[in-house]
Amino acid sequence: MSNVVANQKIHTEYGGVVPELASRAHQQNIVPVVQQALQRANIVKKDLSAIAFTKGPGLMGSLLVGTSFAKSLAQALQIPLIGVNHMQAHILAHFIDDKTHKLPQFPFLCLTISGGHTEIVKVKDYFQMEVLGKTLDDAVGEAYDKSAKILGLGYPGGPLIDQHAKKGNPLAYKFTKPKVGTLDFSFSGLKTGILYFIQKEVKQNSNFVAENLNDICASIQHTIVSILMEKLQNAVRETGITQVAIAGGVSANSEIRKRLKESEKTMGWITYIPKFEFTTDNAAMIGIVGYYKFLEQSFDANTTTATARLKVDE
Repeated sequence: MSNVVANQKIHTEYGGVVPELASRAHQQNIVPVVQQALQRANIVKKDLSAIAFTKGPGLMGSLLVGTSFAKSLAQALQIPLIGVNHMQAHILAHFIDDKTHKLPQFPFLCLTISGGHTEIVKVKDYFQMEVLGKTLDDAVGEAYDKSAKILGLGYPGGPLIDQHAKKGNPLAYKFTKPKVGTLDFSFSGLKTGILYFIQKEVKQNSNFVAENLNDICASIQHTIVSILMEKLQNAVRETGITQVAIAGGVSANSEIRKRLKESEKTMGWITYIPKFEFTTDNAAMIGIVGYYKFLEQSFDANTTTATARLKVDE
């Protein structure tokens, strides 16, 4: 009924998320954001049936702010409390039915890609999920951010590299793809390879990055997206499931969206691509999980605690 997001631009100044600043911003924003959400939905607090909140994973300070507020509000209103797994929420955001897109059918595969996670998940039911492959080191979002930093671009790096990549040649430069298992990911070696490549080229031409920025970004993006698509193809081959979704902040990337859409024709997949507003962290995805948990009467006790390292199948 409403989806209010308070963006934290403060992190741009530091080139990454500062946990202490994030939790302080949560404290400052949580009351006005909840108030605004209620107003936009044209309801009052006594109309609420339950309070859903992010239990984890995430930054502990920020999780504690949300958990404490949710517990207090649920207790004050004497309504149920529903703890939500952040990563499940990214996946179940596909079930926010605004009548503009098709909803996935079980089972389906979901590639969850964000600053902190890169996983291929087999989704058997709303709360039956199995991780088939995951990153062994850095997440794909970190690879984008680090690459952007090496190139002297800002934060977050993903949208900036995507922007420049649209104007460049994706085959201009070749980067070595990490050799890991058929379904697992690794991005730390790729980051190092990009760093060494840039250092070597800049020694020969100090203006190399500025003169070739679009081609460099396009080549980096082509390598990253190719890795993601190859692993997805492996997962489809191994499971026989041809329904494929993407979720998480990096699923806003134009190249991964384009390549996934093309796979409908080239590989016969049925694909599910989230709306842009449901890719990055948002309240609607927490709300949809809360809705399905409410139907199952799956509530949390008021003694529940936040968990910074919660897995998608927990």
